[in-house]
Amino acid sequence: MELKGKKVGVAITGSFCTLDKIFAELGNLVEEGADVVTVFSDAVQTTDSRFGKAEDFMEKAERITGKPPILCIRDAEPIGPRSLLDVLVIFPCTGNTLAKLANGITDTPVLMAAKAHLRNNKPLVISISTNDALGMNMKNIGLLLNAKNIFFVPFGQDNPRKKANSLIAHTEMLIPTLQLALENEQYQPILEAF
Repeated sequence: MELKGKKVGVAITGSFCTLDKIFAELGNLVEEGADVVTVFSDAVQTTDSRFGKAEDFMEKAERITGKPPILCIRDAEPIGPRSLLDVLVIFPCTGNTLAKLANGITDTPVLMAAKAHLRNNKPLVISISTNDALGMNMKNIGLLLNAKNIFFVPFGQDNPRKKANSLIAHTEMLIPTLQLALENEQYQPILEAF
C-alpha cells in the first residue's frame, strides 16, 4: 500500500537522542506523498537539551510538513471525533509514554492523540526508544503487542553490553511498517538485531 494521500500523524516524545533520525523519516514520509501532521509531547516542546532546542524542533517539523504541530491536549482530542488520521505513529515512544499508553493514562498531547485515534479502530504504530524496555517496561510492551490496532516498528537492543535493558526501533523500517499497519498487519520480524 502506498502512503500517497494518506493522513499520517507523527507524535514525537522525549527520546532526544533519536530526534535527528525522526526528522529524517518525517522528510521521507512527505516525499512519499503522505499528508503529515505532528503532535509534540510537553517534554519535547519545552525542553532544550544537548541535542537541540525545543523551539527549533517545532520549527523544523512545521517546515518539513507545512503544518504547525499540535501542542496541547485540547487540539489533539478532535483527531478522534473528526477521524483526522489514517494512521498515527508515536515516534519515538519513550518508556514513560509506553507505560501510560498501556495503562490508559491520557495526560499529554501525544497520549490524547493516541487515545482519540484508537477510538476509530485505525492503526497506532509504536517506534520504541527506551532504556528500560527489558526491565520495568517489558510488561507494558507485552500488553501493547497484544492490543487491537497497535503495531510496532521492528526493534532491538541498541547496546546490550552497556545498556542491557534498552530497546530502540529500526527507524528506517518506519514506512514499510506503516504500510502494513494500514492493512492491519504487523511487519515481521518484529525483533531485529542491530
